[in-house]
Amino acid sequence: MSPPESGWAWLENPAGPRGDEAAQLLCLQAARLFATPDGEAVLAHLKSMTIDRCLSPEAGDNALRHLEGQRHLVLHLLVLAARGRAGA
Repeated sequence: MSPPESGWAWLENPAGPRGDEAAQLLCLQAARLFATPDGEAVLAHLKSMTIDRCLSPEAGDNALRHLEGQRHLVLHLLVLAARGRAGA
C-alpha cells in the first residue's frame, strides 16, 4: 500500500479517477445497492449513528477521532452512490 499524497489532494476523489473503469463500476454498484429499500434503511442507520450524531464537550480525543473516521466512511459510501446515480 502506497502512502497518501502530501497535502489533502488524496481526499478530494475517494472513488478514484473518473476515467477509471473499475471506479465507475464501483460507483454504479453502490448506487444500485443503496437504491433498494434495504440499502436505504442501512444508509439511514449508518447516517444516524455517525453524521447525525454529536458527542458531548467532555468527549475525549480518541472518541472524536473514532467518530470522524466513521463519518468519513459513511460519506464515502454516499459519494460513491451519488456518483453512480449521476452516471459516474
